[in-house]
Amino acid sequence: MDLNVAVLYIALLACAGGIVSALLGWLDSGEAFVPRKFMASVVRALIAGVVFAVGYSFATNGISILDLFAAFLGGAGIDVLGNRISGSIVHRT
Repeated sequence: MDLNVAVLYIALLACAGGIVSALLGWLDSGEAFVPRKFMASVVRALIAGVVFAVGYSFATNGISILDLFAAFLGGAGIDVLGNRISGSIVHRT
């Protein structure tokens, strides 16, 4: 597989991980859907996708299925971390 296509897959999976994390968080909360909160998670997912794509663009040995899985989990982790940070900032003010 071409490295540029693999980096695109990495970026897409990191974004998907963040969006899936946001959807699961909303389903778990039992609250009404708030588009503003969801869009913040989408922005964090896009940032995660860019970060992972830049990082993996320097890969010289190719990208394996474990790298794709790590990007998905990393995107989800960035969303969860972002929610924790934004929640702690809101509660302090």
